[in-house]
Amino acid sequence: MYIYNVTINIDNSVHKEWLAWIETHIINVLNTSKFTAAKLTEVLVEEEMGGKTYSIQYSVNSREDLDDYYKLHKESLEREGLKKFSDKMLTFRTELKLIKEYYPTVTKN
Repeated sequence: MYIYNVTINIDNSVHKEWLAWIETHIINVLNTSKFTAAKLTEVLVEEEMGGKTYSIQYSVNSREDLDDYYKLHKESLEREGLKKFSDKMLTFRTELKLIKEYYPTVTKN
């Protein structure tokens, strides 16, 4: 499994508008059928530049599905966000490959 991680710092002046928009955007990305799930998280650090920072983690089963997303959907889906928030957000992307998951072996009483 792979994780396509998108980290976004959004300016406070458009934060509420962006937060409403990103939910629809995430659904649109999932509707490409390339990803199996997504998590929207807030990054809990104070940025020197201000604003709020979020991470969206898209789960994808294969490298081929991720490459297909890049070829077929990425540009058009990113275009809308850039058009609406271009000078009010900073974005970077990271690809992660899941090696192994660990779970606690001791249960709570």
